[in-house]
Amino acid sequence: MNATMKKFGYPDTCVKEFHQWVVLLRPQQVTLGSLVLICREEATAFSQISPEAFAELPGIIREMEASVSRAFGYIKINYLMLMMVDPDVHFHVLPRYDAPCTFLQQQFLDHGWPGLPDLKNPNVISQEINQKILAHLQDVWKPSA
Repeated sequence: MNATMKKFGYPDTCVKEFHQWVVLLRPQQVTLGSLVLICREEATAFSQISPEAFAELPGIIREMEASVSRAFGYIKINYLMLMMVDPDVHFHVLPRYDAPCTFLQQQFLDHGWPGLPDLKNPNVISQEINQKILAHLQDVWKPSA
């Protein structure tokens, strides 16, 4: 487990594990279903990850996009690879919505739509709702064909 995985709550926030990557629920839900896709390797630049990690990425992205779409019906999806605070290779995966959406009577806004995601203005939710989002994603996640 690298430091970025630990910071984002692994293993408690784990949606799905792969050989070289993990998909975690982002503790701060910038938009409904916000995730973090983290490489397990000790790499601090995208060019440093192994050929195996690169090869696994397309299948993960297909699974992730299909599963999050099934779970919440996003309009677009954004991948942000910032690595300024957390140096290990990872992406913030942010489903985008052109209108407010509701999950378990909790309204979620996409404060940046149609522009850049507003990372400084996440939706305020309880730990209970966060856990239910995690469970819902785990329930609907299906491997790509």
